[in-house]
Amino acid sequence: AEIVGQMLARLGAQRQVLCVTHLPQVAAQADWQWSIAKESSDGATFSRVRVLDEAGRVEEVARMLGGVKITDTTRRHAREMLGV
Repeated sequence: AEIVGQMLARLGAQRQVLCVTHLPQVAAQADWQWSIAKESSDGATFSRVRVLDEAGRVEEVARMLGGVKITDTTRRHAREMLGV
């Protein structure tokens, strides 16, 4: 997954790349990261999209690494992967 992320990053240096992934190794290679969440309210389903800042990227990659429970260890690992 890390190699795929690196390949996408190289491609993104020359072209626009939009990649949907559940893999933190791929997500961590991006210059920009969005969070997309499906929500339901009053019988309607919709998608919520938001651009993540640096802190949001750390939290999202940590969530991708560790699941529902985000720990200091997963945050540290996410920061290392993101290079922040």
